[in-house]
Amino acid sequence: MGDRVDEIMSLAKSREMADRERLLIRLVDLCDGNSEELRLPRVQALLSQVFFDLVFQAEYDIRLRLAEKIASADWAPSALINILSFDDIEIARPIIARSPILKDPDLVRILVEATLEHQVEVARRPQISPTVVEAIIKAAKPEVMTALVENETASVSQDHLFDLVHKAEAVAALHQPLSEHPGLNDELAGYLYAWVGDTLRKSLAAKFDLDTRALDRALAQSVDEAKAGKATGPRLQAMGPSETDEERSDRQLVTKLDMSGQLRPGFLVKALKDRRLSLFTAALATLGRFEARDVRKALDSNRPEILALACAAVGVDRTVFPSLLAQVRNLNNGLPGGGVEGDKRAMAIFTRASPSAATASFRRAIAEI
Repeated sequence: MGDRVDEIMSLAKSREMADRERLLIRLVDLCDGNSEELRLPRVQALLSQVFFDLVFQAEYDIRLRLAEKIASADWAPSALINILSFDDIEIARPIIARSPILKDPDLVRILVEATLEHQVEVARRPQISPTVVEAIIKAAKPEVMTALVENETASVSQDHLFDLVHKAEAVAALHQPLSEHPGLNDELAGYLYAWVGDTLRKSLAAKFDLDTRALDRALAQSVDEAKAGKATGPRLQAMGPSETDEERSDRQLVTKLDMSGQLRPGFLVKALKDRRLSLFTAALATLGRFEARDVRKALDSNRPEILALACAAVGVDRTVFPSLLAQVRNLNNGLPGGGVEGDKRAMAIFTRASPSAATASFRRAIAEI
């Protein structure tokens, strides 16, 4: 230790650039003992000043060596680590990947302010938290999301995977890694099936319990509807511009139930009993392949027969509808209105309209509102 200190003191007296760069590396070696004293605030302040003075004069190769040496150090000054994390990507890479000094706010800042290459490294970092995962998904950059999906140590929840599968409709690079993600389950695989090509569909069908015949029929129907100009999307409904967090959560739940074959008309009654009008709206829209905004228009109108058309279209029984209508009104400030005459018109729907006719009539009636 004495020889190392003597060498450092000698180098510190030199003004030669090469000696100052050697000084930087020797200081790192000296600090690498992980002494508790290195973490004292006054020592950290001194280290920060010394390292900053040397780093800003150091050439690229020296900064690269420094980054490799201190990437795993828990004594390294936070300010220095953050500076290096924004350096050229080869210098920043080991810091972003391994430094215990970088916390969630630091990583999110890199995602917001640094280059795309730096952001990809954040997504590859082992054990990134849900906070960082959400920031990546919110930014929705294909390269970064792909790196995230390939990072099996990241804290990716089922809701995160749902969002990523939803984005896979437009981001083909996500298809392969999502199909291999260990968190993918039968329901999520069913969503992904709608976006991928034939080869991955066969792979998903072999790995998961999928009703491929039903999925293929739904896809074929979506293609036909698209050609006819009336598609509402294969399974995942588009998020409305004014969608609340509750509506988004309810939409995701309903879509999961739908894709797993568990969404039935009886779920509408359950949603209302649980006093969840948003969930009822999402379920009715999904069952009927209606737009959620059209269902909301029906609920807020003075024509209960329009709601009856939607319910008849999805198979709600005539005997259930009066109770269903009363519960909707109770949760929706008395709407849909219409009084006694409106209720008579609504009940008449169930005696004369088949599901297909009710669907067509619902779409026409909504267009008139």
